[in-house]
Amino acid sequence: MNIVLSRDNQVRIMENTVANAEKYYGQFCTLMASYVRKTAKLRDKSDLLVKQLLDYANTENPELRSTMKNFAEELAKVQDYRQAEVERLEMKVVEPLKLYGVRLKQTRAEIKRFNSVRNNEIKQLEKLERLRQKSPSDRHTISQMAKDYQEKAQAESSVHKASVDASRTTQQLEETIDEFQKQKLRDIQKIFSDFVTIEMVFHAKALEVFSSAFQTLEDYDLEKDLEDFRAKIHIASGNYNARPGSALNPSPTLPWSTGSQTVQSVLQKMVLSEEDPEENTLQDLSDTEYAPIRR
Repeated sequence: MNIVLSRDNQVRIMENTVANAEKYYGQFCTLMASYVRKTAKLRDKSDLLVKQLLDYANTENPELRSTMKNFAEELAKVQDYRQAEVERLEMKVVEPLKLYGVRLKQTRAEIKRFNSVRNNEIKQLEKLERLRQKSPSDRHTISQMAKDYQEKAQAESSVHKASVDASRTTQQLEETIDEFQKQKLRDIQKIFSDFVTIEMVFHAKALEVFSSAFQTLEDYDLEKDLEDFRAKIHIASGNYNARPGSALNPSPTLPWSTGSQTVQSVLQKMVLSEEDPEENTLQDLSDTEYAPIRR
């Protein structure tokens, strides 16, 4: 019976090991699958942001248009890296965790088979113990004694066989659980090492691209776009000079620059100055001839 109790302790440890792995590895699988889905959703939202940036760039001035297009291209590169991140996480993290569903099921089947063999051994031991405890007074005849002896021998044989089966099954189960535990420890190490490596590679690449995107925004010439915008506003509002600047400040040498003279009087003088000199002479003589009369 001591051997049976020892096997009970073994089975209890094995069952706890499998139950613990089933609980936590199942949670790891669920959480990592959710992590990958949310990362994929972030990639999709970022793709929409890139599209909106490109649409917006087409509505702006040349300087900002060029800057926003370059910035959007950098963000698109990050999403390419994020897509690779999603695919690698799915392949190297989520899928190996999913395999534990099958592996745990197989290990539980091995434990169940061992429990069946162990229960048979216990049953045979209990039967033999009952035969041994049977009182001699119950044996009324020689034939009954012979029958009891035969049953006892058969029970001992069954116990021996059950014990051999239990020992063999125990050894097989120990090997199975040992391999399961060793593989479990290796897998948890590799799975999360791959997870960290994938994330480091993505963030290193993303940091490089984000640095370039930041520099693109830093190089943007805001004043140049602002000048273009102000020029458009002035033209649209009609706020511009209708004549050259020199026309607003006429030269004092021009005839119409004299403040006390009207344009008409100046023109009349110019016409008179261009008349025939002989007519001017006759006019002077006429003025002299008729001078007394005027007086």
